[in-house]
Amino acid sequence: MTAPVVIIGSGLAGITVARELRKLDTTVPLTIITSDDGAFYSKPSLSNAIAAGKTALQLALNPAAKLAEQLNADFLTNEQVSHIDTAAKTISSSSGVIEYSQLVLANGAHPIRLPLTGSGAEDVLSVNNLGQYAVFRERLQAGMSVAILGAGLIGCEFANDLRHAGHAVSVFDLAPQPLGRLLPPQVGAYFRKALEAAGVHFHFGTSIANVDKAATGYALTTADGQQFNADIVLSAIGLKPATELAAAAGLKINRGVVVDRHLQTSAPDVYALGDCAEVEGLVLPFVLPIMSAARALAKTLAGEPTLLSYPAMPVAVKTPACPTIVSPPAMGAAGAWEEELIENGARALFKSPDGKLLGCALLGEASKERQTYAAQLPPVL
Repeated sequence: MTAPVVIIGSGLAGITVARELRKLDTTVPLTIITSDDGAFYSKPSLSNAIAAGKTALQLALNPAAKLAEQLNADFLTNEQVSHIDTAAKTISSSSGVIEYSQLVLANGAHPIRLPLTGSGAEDVLSVNNLGQYAVFRERLQAGMSVAILGAGLIGCEFANDLRHAGHAVSVFDLAPQPLGRLLPPQVGAYFRKALEAAGVHFHFGTSIANVDKAATGYALTTADGQQFNADIVLSAIGLKPATELAAAAGLKINRGVVVDRHLQTSAPDVYALGDCAEVEGLVLPFVLPIMSAARALAKTLAGEPTLLSYPAMPVAVKTPACPTIVSPPAMGAAGAWEEELIENGARALFKSPDGKLLGCALLGEASKERQTYAAQLPPVL
């Protein structure tokens, strides 16, 4: 019997590869292994589901059993993969040893955690999957105040959503502004004012160092000694690609699992995509890059080696208080930002010395210009 194509991970990356592969090959044996219950959901929806009153059960779109039937796949849920043997082409999991013909790593990323001290440090929550959302949703009661650690994309989306749901929200970050890696200063200030007008409280230039349990909720102390209180503390510092399994198998690792433009790792017949993968120095944990990678990889798995290419892929920040579209320039790109405030919005264009558009940030009314500027941007890869 032919060994199956094995996919480790049942998130957007893994399931989209499976779906795209099934469009091309309906008979190849396919096994999907996941450490959770395998329910498929839209991960981006986690950061804007509180105000809509969505429970984890309501966010789950398809249970594993239904996916297994749709994909004609063996679906192994609640499985822990402990080892990959690239020479023998096997993986070891909690249910035994499984052979593979081709292996796809789509096991995502881990939330980055600050080195917090204090009696409440272990109670700080992160929301990076449906199970963690369920815990957060269960603990969050009406009227509770929330402290968010991190003013990046996810932190700001949660801040906007929680505030819209009626919660007092304070956001802490070492950076001088929100979305510090995505927005230049002037439009960053515009974004901050828009969320502050919605009731979000920002604390920049500092970070939380200590979290202690209090009579009600938690007492937070910043690195510079300021004190705050909150009923719940949510960490949204960022994500670190899950590389431990790949590293133990001897695969090349940098920031993520290093792959070429065929998404092949340093081992034959082993591929990676999504939040865990690094393609030519790029780690892009967003929907559009994942979809592009999944389509290309499915063709390669089906016997048609296909190079991955990334078009310009502006990212929508889900902050209704300030609709925002960002497409940052490539790291190290030569050029400068041109920023301007417009009526009910702000616009920033990153241009090369010869005037070519290399990046943009469109806020408020300017976010409606997404297609205009996306058409002028160069491909990412």
